[in-house]
Amino acid sequence: MFPDPVIFSITLVIFAAILLLLIYYVLTLADLESDYLNVNDCCSRLNIWVIPKCAAHALVMVLTLLGGHWILFLIHLPMVSWLTYEILRLPRYSLGVYDPVDIHGKGMLRVYLRNCMIYLGFYFVMFFITLYYMISSLLEGDPLQRHLDDEIITQM
Repeated sequence: MFPDPVIFSITLVIFAAILLLLIYYVLTLADLESDYLNVNDCCSRLNIWVIPKCAAHALVMVLTLLGGHWILFLIHLPMVSWLTYEILRLPRYSLGVYDPVDIHGKGMLRVYLRNCMIYLGFYFVMFFITLYYMISSLLEGDPLQRHLDDEIITQM
C-alpha cells in the first residue's frame, strides 16, 4: 500500500520517539530511587505515557503488516501483546501500570527498572533493523542510470 521507504521512515521516527521516552522512564525511575522525586509524581509522570507507547508500537505493527513485511510483523506482535496485557491486567483500584503503592510496598522499583532496560534493548535492536531495512529499500534497483556500454548518465 505504501512504499517501503515511507513505511520504514515512519517506523524509524516512531522508534526514536519510543527510545527517548524509555530514557525518560529510566531517568524518572532513577530519580525516584535516589529520592529526588516523590513516588506519586513519578507514577503520574510515567502513567501518562503508557498508552501512547503501546499505541505507537501498535501503529508500527500495522505499518509493517500493510507493507507486507510478515517477519517484522511477527517480531512486533509479542511486544504489542505484552504492552496491551500490562494495561489490561490492572486492577480497578490501581492508578496505572506504575502504582505508588506497589513501588514501595512490594518493592517493584527494581522490576520496573529492569523492564525499562529490556524495552530499551528491544527497541535499540529494532531501531537498527529498521534502519537497515530503510537503507536497503532506498538502494533497491540501480540508483544510477546506465547505458549498454556502461556509461554512467548523471542527468535526470
